[in-house]
Amino acid sequence: MAIYRLLEYSLREELTERFGKETQVEIFRGAGFRACVFFAEHHLDLTLELSDFISQLQQRLEEFKIGVLRMEETQEETGTMVLTLSEDADCSGLPMLGETVCNYDEGFLSGLLTTYTKRPYTAIEVSCWATGDRVCRFRAETKEGK
Repeated sequence: MAIYRLLEYSLREELTERFGKETQVEIFRGAGFRACVFFAEHHLDLTLELSDFISQLQQRLEEFKIGVLRMEETQEETGTMVLTLSEDADCSGLPMLGETVCNYDEGFLSGLLTTYTKRPYTAIEVSCWATGDRVCRFRAETKEGK
């Protein structure tokens, strides 16, 4: 995990220095999105009902040591979801940084939900280990529902 974090945070700093924070965040979200589309298409059964899909996803994320996913809330009528990710490589165990840092995971979850539902999703981190929480929490919404 140390090598992954070294790569991630050095890339984060380099991109921020060259292009600014906003572009760095967009790049990390885009990379996470692309990675998860590939992951979902090659490692998940996208035909399962939501509860079975989430169970399968939880197993795969743990197998690949990506993290421990929990679904906290689902609003079927709006498509809004609240998910948590713990023991993830991005930030579990980091000191307080005063800001959310899991932009790659935002993209990853957006890509996952977009691929599974075939509806455009956006996931935004609302709490993070780096802001003092013990899990990273994401609110995912369809772009259609906004």
